[in-house]
Amino acid sequence: MTGRDIRLNKLFSRSEHAVIIAVDHGYMDGPIPGMVDLRETVAKIDSCVDGILLSPGMLKHIGHAFAYKGAPIPIVRLNWSTVFCFEWDYRQARSVKAFSVRDAVELGAEMVLVSLTLQTGDERQDAQNVALFAELCNEARQLGIPVIGECFPNDSARLSPEQLHDIVLRSCRILAELGADVIKTFHTHKFPEVVAGCPLPILGLGGSKTPHVLDSLRLAQKEIADGASGVVFGRNAIQIDNPIGYQKALVEVVKRGMDPEAALKRYMA
Repeated sequence: MTGRDIRLNKLFSRSEHAVIIAVDHGYMDGPIPGMVDLRETVAKIDSCVDGILLSPGMLKHIGHAFAYKGAPIPIVRLNWSTVFCFEWDYRQARSVKAFSVRDAVELGAEMVLVSLTLQTGDERQDAQNVALFAELCNEARQLGIPVIGECFPNDSARLSPEQLHDIVLRSCRILAELGADVIKTFHTHKFPEVVAGCPLPILGLGGSKTPHVLDSLRLAQKEIADGASGVVFGRNAIQIDNPIGYQKALVEVVKRGMDPEAALKRYMA
């Protein structure tokens, strides 16, 4: 068993579905509600979850969140992309290497996430994004660090359901072919096709803040029912009044198949 295998088994412990809480939004957005103070933010994350997605620069400030037996896995985002700069109205999805895999490992990362955006409208930009993704995957493989490849379409909010599905379907397979170990992406209306076309575990993301916490729990339930191997939730798990209770409910829905309304009643009533 390799170091990569050991680390992946920690994420999918006992073959359960994985629950990851994302607090890396400041990497592109700066401070946002619910994620202003780093220490206060991680204090809102329960140890029942499997991993925490964050930026390398955050890890050196909040290492205590991972420095105990049974703690969540630190997962570090490496590249910086304009595809996430929604407030700046960018459209070209340019990506740069902000940290190397070795940098992240030195800071304590056990996994890394690398985002890839294709169909940017510019062939050269697509090729440059692929080159950076492949470079980081190769470096991670040499160090035994698993890579979560993130498929994040350009201008995703303006895509039709069919357009979003087509990009996710193609990109997830491409991410697998380029060397990712796990995929993180949007749930689509034909998500089982995405799962069937990709040989890797796929994690469904939570996306924008939903109107009610029950909506996001139902999304998690749907993602798992459609073949996802887990979820990565951020705003929906943090920007609420009772994040700890919500995360316990989310774990019950994702790992043990509890009905969302029952989980909500048990942990957030």
